[in-house]
Formats: sequence, C-alpha cells, structure tokens
Amino acid sequence: MTVSTITSRVSYTGDGITVAFAVPFPFFNASDLVITERVIATGAETIKAFGTHYTVAGGAGGTGTVTALSAPVNTVQWIIFRAVPFTQLTEYVSNDGFPAESHEAGLD
Repeated sequence: MTVSTITSRVSYTGDGITVAFAVPFPFFNASDLVITERVIATGAETIKAFGTHYTVAGGAGGTGTVTALSAPVNTVQWIIFRAVPFTQLTEYVSNDGFPAESHEAGLD
C-alpha cells in the first residue's frame, strides 16, 4: 500500500451538537491517533482519553472517524493527529526474495 498524502492533522471547532469527526488521513490503529481539546480563548490544551472521551472507527491503513462521547462545545477545538510509534516490525531475511508488500507495509 502506498501512502498518498502527507496530511496527518485535522482540527474541528465544536458546536455542542456534532460528535462524529472525519479522520481524512490513513492510520492503522486507534492508538495511532491523539486527540487534543484546545480552549479557543486561552489556547490551553488537554489530551482526551480513548474510551473515556471518544471512540474510533476505521483505520487498518485507511481513513476513519473519531466519535466524541459528548459533543464538544463551541468554545473548544478538537485537534486529531497521527502519532505512530517509531518501531520496525518487518524483518528481512538475507538472500530471500524481496517482499514488496511487506516492505511497503513496513515503511507505512
């Protein structure tokens, strides 16, 4: 799979009604996303907790949706960004055929 965008961050201003927020960039797991709530007037930020403040649908290399368990009010922004751990899960074997699919997944 190729990654066709370098966008890894999106923000939404609350309205007290909307709870579903699109994640327009690819991610693999819910743990790859960090959701921060920023108070517009002061700039104060709080990191939201998965399962306590929001849920995630989608991922697995595609886009998805973050759903707030309580709609953010109009005085805050929700900032969603991808924060993927820097780990290498692909192991290459000497003198083995070059595995294109696993190589792409390892780089993604």
